Amino acid sequence: MLFENTKFVFYDGANGTMLQKLGAKPGERPDLMNITAPEAVEQVHRLYVEAGSDIVCSNTFGCNADALEGSGYTPEEVITAGVEIAKRACAGRAKVALDIGPTGQLLEPMGELEAERAYELFRQQAVAGEKAGADFAAIETMSDIGEMKAAILAVAENTKLPVLATMTFDKSGRTFMGCTPEFFAETAEACGAAAIGINCSLEPSEMLQTASRIAAATKLPLIIKPNAGLPDSVTGGYDTGPADFAAQMKPYAAIGAKLIGGCCGTSPEYIKELRRVFEEI
Repeated sequence: MLFENTKFVFYDGANGTMLQKLGAKPGERPDLMNITAPEAVEQVHRLYVEAGSDIVCSNTFGCNADALEGSGYTPEEVITAGVEIAKRACAGRAKVALDIGPTGQLLEPMGELEAERAYELFRQQAVAGEKAGADFAAIETMSDIGEMKAAILAVAENTKLPVLATMTFDKSGRTFMGCTPEFFAETAEACGAAAIGINCSLEPSEMLQTASRIAAATKLPLIIKPNAGLPDSVTGGYDTGPADFAAQMKPYAAIGAKLIGGCCGTSPEYIKELRRVFEEI
């Protein structure tokens, strides 16, 4: 099993909020900065590596062909640049995960995106990421189990990349599209995911029960990447600081969390504090 000889594996934190601090303009696509501002992207990755991240996610969250239409760039161009930047920043000290987010469209019958088209979009991303040298595929922030299934199968059937799969749940314990933790765990494991869990939406203390349900439904390594609380509309910051975030994360060790990191609002300071707290366990 993946990571079985390691007690904890540390992910990175947010890319988008970090890039905003380095000059990303409102409304600008962060992934296109792989082409237009590679130095800024590399700086973010390097800061996470220096903070103790074992896995860094490429700046490629929305790089599917439909989302990039009209941008002047193909998924292969943006993904190749993104993975190469991340590998350069890691310099052998951390692994690179090809970051794959939702398509941004609703699948049939709720929307107009056909499952076959979703599969093809994810296939293009996965093939480009593996060719560029990614070590894993990190499928993140999914709310539709159908879309998650298409993404995992597209990676598993067309590459050799291990899949790290996370969905986003609300306080009810379901995704926006109604998926339960147990159904996600069973489906993702059956499709070939190597590790599964939760990212985004909530701060650590608010997703512990949902994470426990996932842990009880699978023997796969558990991934936990919460938000840093809620954004402050005045300051632009988030209401859960690094020390509080790490303290709220500590109970996850007891339920078997293996891969830990942060999502929206987190920064290298959060990863550094996470590493300090978990290395004492």
